[in-house]
Amino acid sequence: MTGPLLKVENLTKHYTVGAGFLRKSVPVVRAVEDVSFSVEAGETLCVVGESGCGKSTIARLLMRIVEPTSGRVMIDGTDIAGLKKEPLRAWRRRMQMVFQDPYSSLNPRLTAEQIITEPVENFERLRRKQRQALAADLLRKVGMSPEMMHRLPSELSGGQRQRLGIARALSLQPSLIIADEAVSALDVSVQAQILNLLLDLQQQMNIAFVFISHDLSVVHHIGHRVAVMYLGRIVELAPCEALFANPVHPYTEALLAAAPVPDPTRVRLEVPLEGEVPSPIDPPHGCAFHPRCPLAIERCREVLPALVPMADGRVVACHVRAPAPATDFSGQPPAPAMLARSCATSTVSS
Repeated sequence: MTGPLLKVENLTKHYTVGAGFLRKSVPVVRAVEDVSFSVEAGETLCVVGESGCGKSTIARLLMRIVEPTSGRVMIDGTDIAGLKKEPLRAWRRRMQMVFQDPYSSLNPRLTAEQIITEPVENFERLRRKQRQALAADLLRKVGMSPEMMHRLPSELSGGQRQRLGIARALSLQPSLIIADEAVSALDVSVQAQILNLLLDLQQQMNIAFVFISHDLSVVHHIGHRVAVMYLGRIVELAPCEALFANPVHPYTEALLAAAPVPDPTRVRLEVPLEGEVPSPIDPPHGCAFHPRCPLAIERCREVLPALVPMADGRVVACHVRAPAPATDFSGQPPAPAMLARSCATSTVSS
């Protein structure tokens, strides 16, 4: 089938708070608001932003852990956001998730073999030799010894537990893996091992990743394209190298300026960014970033900016840096699509 593996259109999630029969109006938390993007097979889309911007909510919406308020999530053209029960269950084999905490996401009472084979046994019966062969094969793929299949999670290190979580995600041979802060709880040296493992698995199995992270150095290493979120919306989506070389949105500039630089002789760009992230219950009118933006103009306070395609293949929502043309961004990858591929090649080989 032609087209992207994953296509998200106008995805929205609102949570009501303090609902009660005495309240005339119910406050609403706008966790994710009108988010659109797509991911090709074998591509990694990274989602970045401050805490509370909606990154993890997007992961849960893609996996149907929570129900969307509106919008579509399409895998190979099928809208899984509207599926129920058995049809949805069949599509769950196509997508799996690697969680942030490699300990709490694993059942402490199950051995590594049971953890790996449990997803498969939800769909088909396996004999003992089949379970052992599957566990051994997947443990080898993630760089662990097959002898570890009899160990409990408490008997493994943090890096080994995350490798086990990856092996579990691979057991159903998914086309798409959602990685929610998959390396943030690990030491730096172990982070590098896990990231390189994910890159190797992607090349071998053509898996697409939606990689959620707050660590921009991790994103730079693994990403093909990067979506920058602020208060539930995407404000910039760009090929990885283009975004790091030349950020356009003022919020993207501020994120990159705040990231630590390992070279003490390098002069860092200082971007003034004051104030706190507004409440998602009562977001500002117009551009949500305008109360903190040093470039804000009157139009920013009144009109919500649309995502506008730019010449280098990115889309940006900013009245100052990317004035809106007659047409808005449709949610498709920016043309030409090979821009993302060339970025991916340079990132993986570095």
